[in-house]
Amino acid sequence: MTMSDTSVEPDVLAKPAPTRAARWLVLVAIGLACYGGYYAFDYIGPLAPLLSRQLHFSDSDIGLLQAVYSLPNIVAMLVCGVIIDRMGTRKALAIFGVLIFAGLGITALSPRLGVMAAGRLLVGSGGEALALAANVGVARWFWHDELSLGFGLRASAARLGSLSAQVSPTWASAAYTYWRWPLLLGVGFGAFCLLGALLYWMLDARGERRFTLGHAARETKIPVGEVFRFDRSFWLIAALCVTFYGCIFPFETFGQKFLIEARGVSPQTASLLVGMEPFFSLIGMPIFGLLVDRFAHRSALMMFGSLLIVPVFLMLGYTDIPPMIPMAMMGVAFALVPAVMWPALVYVVDRSRLGLANGMLDTIQQLGLVVINLLVGWANDRWLASATNAAGYHAGMWIFTAIAVLAVVCGYALWRVETGPHAHGLETITTSL
Repeated sequence: MTMSDTSVEPDVLAKPAPTRAARWLVLVAIGLACYGGYYAFDYIGPLAPLLSRQLHFSDSDIGLLQAVYSLPNIVAMLVCGVIIDRMGTRKALAIFGVLIFAGLGITALSPRLGVMAAGRLLVGSGGEALALAANVGVARWFWHDELSLGFGLRASAARLGSLSAQVSPTWASAAYTYWRWPLLLGVGFGAFCLLGALLYWMLDARGERRFTLGHAARETKIPVGEVFRFDRSFWLIAALCVTFYGCIFPFETFGQKFLIEARGVSPQTASLLVGMEPFFSLIGMPIFGLLVDRFAHRSALMMFGSLLIVPVFLMLGYTDIPPMIPMAMMGVAFALVPAVMWPALVYVVDRSRLGLANGMLDTIQQLGLVVINLLVGWANDRWLASATNAAGYHAGMWIFTAIAVLAVVCGYALWRVETGPHAHGLETITTSL
């Protein structure tokens, strides 16, 4: 997700800063939109067993449904910040919310893979862009006070959306008897995107007349040649980003199906196990953020968090260890690494290019998710992974393990740079509490 320049021009300070009550109302509106958007991202994973059983979708088909979500963001995240700046957060949130809602509706229209993929493509076109617009909205209203808290709570609302989707077979078990019903449930949750965008529009239009709001717009254009001019620490963070998230999100795509077929758990238990990831993130991210601000050692912690997930997939695929243990390890890592990674950009990138850096990081992440979702889906099909051939999942588990090892290597390389003469302070900079 992307942070934005929140500077305010001196000649517009005649009006007061937003009141706390106004800020929290705006945050509620943004949180509603993000809640619906993240539910839309994560609801395919819990549905995978049903799609396989009733529509005879292969794992390659299911991987495609999740991959096409990320496909438009490979390019979009580099330009959507400019689009948001030009049209403003009100219009941007509304447009992206409509795209998500329409995409969810199309996904539920037909059992044909092509129609579902078209719907997921539309959801993806709005999903990450809505998250970026939400960050700009938080920066616009919280520029004067409680900025970090505002960003943290926005992230919590998003994780709640993910958690609601992952555990939906538990709280909405009746819907998981027919493939279309969970998709229609997703349409209902997509309405939160519209409701949040509408509420934000009204609050922001009113607040613009009463308060001095922060400005996220960039006055100068970035030359094309500047897009890729970042230093070594940035590119190592980018490599860590794509490898770390390349283990987490694609595993969520296939995780519930794997746990049901290879570990013999019920659909409800599988949903709760995979739901541990967003739950741990929801609780742990603010805690790890506070610890990092106090004690630093950011690159070392990113390396440690990546190391936590290396044994997870082999534990799941080859041992009788209760799956709750490796899933808890993955949940801790999912709370730790993102809590450190995204704020670390503030220290390694010039503030004037922070938005571009966040967009570039998200673009690289989305590209990795497309490739890895398709790769793991192909591997599961190639080795005939199923309830009668649990060993067919081993190839996918080895793919995840190899990617996790690469994440550790990237974390180690970043730690070496940040403990050397070209360090940016990731290991040393602290903030007082």
